[in-house]
Amino acid sequence: MHLERLTMILEIVGQKGEATVADICAHSDLPKPSAYRLVQDLVGVGLIDPVSKGRFAIGTRLMRISQSDQSDAALVDLIAPRLKKTATEYGVAFFLSRLRGPAVEIIHVETPDTGVSFLHPGLGKRPLHACSCSKAIAAFHNNIKATQDLEGRLKSYTEFTHTNVGDLEADLTAIRARGYAECVEEIERGLCSVACVVGTSGLGATLSIGATGSVRVFTEAFRAKMGHECIRLAKNFSLTVAGRSSADEYPTPSQVT
Repeated sequence: MHLERLTMILEIVGQKGEATVADICAHSDLPKPSAYRLVQDLVGVGLIDPVSKGRFAIGTRLMRISQSDQSDAALVDLIAPRLKKTATEYGVAFFLSRLRGPAVEIIHVETPDTGVSFLHPGLGKRPLHACSCSKAIAAFHNNIKATQDLEGRLKSYTEFTHTNVGDLEADLTAIRARGYAECVEEIERGLCSVACVVGTSGLGATLSIGATGSVRVFTEAFRAKMGHECIRLAKNFSLTVAGRSSADEYPTPSQVT
């Protein structure tokens, strides 16, 4: 019954474009106190958004869920050929990552087809503080911040892992300054990666593109080169996904937040 009432409110708001609690009551059998409480529940999880005093519209979270072109499969179809071409050009693995709930996951990897030796990063969740794909998103995403609540809970994977919140915050500041994140043996000895966020708002703020390889290959100079290559890929991907005429939402070194 509770779910049915929530669904009915979403249908009313969706059909009207914008609706008040009075509108919802008029088109349903809900008493005003119940309608108001249910509306606040929906607002609380982002399924509807307040657009003006007392008026509500379908929320951005629900719109993101309902847009099929934002599914993993659709995004991979768009970026995979570019990642494959770049992976083959440089002889290292490139990946696409996505913020899903509270965690960042690598959802696709492209490897070089030239027969060179490379390191595959694997798929799945990555820690916020010890992987470039996660740190790139965390540096620019408004809802992910390194807070003192994390103190003492940052797991150490190697002697290079940030286990102090202050060190992590300093790293995120550096990422915002240069436009891409680095992970140098922070999650596994001998493994390096670089990554950058696809955009600073909307869908792009939940995606990152990166490259990974061995410490031997990923020298400081090569990491910088791959960082800027990831930025180029991310800008092009952002334009393709959003259909924009300019990359005005893409982070640049001057966009320190």
